[in-house]
Amino acid sequence: MSTPPLNSSASSPASGPKRPSSAMNLPNLLTYGRILAVPAVVVCLFWPNEREMRWVALAIFVLAAVTDYLDGYLARAWSQQSALGRMLDPIADKLLVAASLLMLVADGTIKSWSLWAALIILCREILVSGLREFLADLRVSVPVTKVAKWKTAAQLVALSFLIAGQAGEAVLPGTLRIGIALLWISAVLTLYTGWDYLNHGVRHILAQDERSRG
Repeated sequence: MSTPPLNSSASSPASGPKRPSSAMNLPNLLTYGRILAVPAVVVCLFWPNEREMRWVALAIFVLAAVTDYLDGYLARAWSQQSALGRMLDPIADKLLVAASLLMLVADGTIKSWSLWAALIILCREILVSGLREFLADLRVSVPVTKVAKWKTAAQLVALSFLIAGQAGEAVLPGTLRIGIALLWISAVLTLYTGWDYLNHGVRHILAQDERSRG
């Protein structure tokens, strides 16, 4: 009775090590961490008068903000860019910013005329998200501009000062004023980038309508 050869595909193990799933690469893990940071920051901000909780919220927020830079950098440097990462990265950013803004409005850190700055930022994020989703159906990408990156940086720094709040005032007097000033700067940048994205999107939509009629 003959025996099968040793190099038979039925009995030999798969050649070479298996590559890890792109869903579990380090850049995507950092993005998941930023999403998980959102409820952690929210929970800490439920105790607005507890200075220790403010510092904990600030530490979590700053770590999450750092991953916003790291995940993209590592994905490019290590050639680990993925469709999942491209989808989740802006979602994680918007969740972190929106949740922090809402909590700071709820506890009175952002109030009076500064509510308009928070409203502008939130409305712009909804507008751009809807625009991106619609243009994706037309296979049109919406590139991130330099001004949009500055806007994101200004938002994250502004929110860092505002999350520190009264706890930060004890260390650096004027913390809240700096945070509110930066919030308004980011709101102005938000208006500019929102208009830029809208203008870019409307041109493609009108062009699509023209092709449909033609």
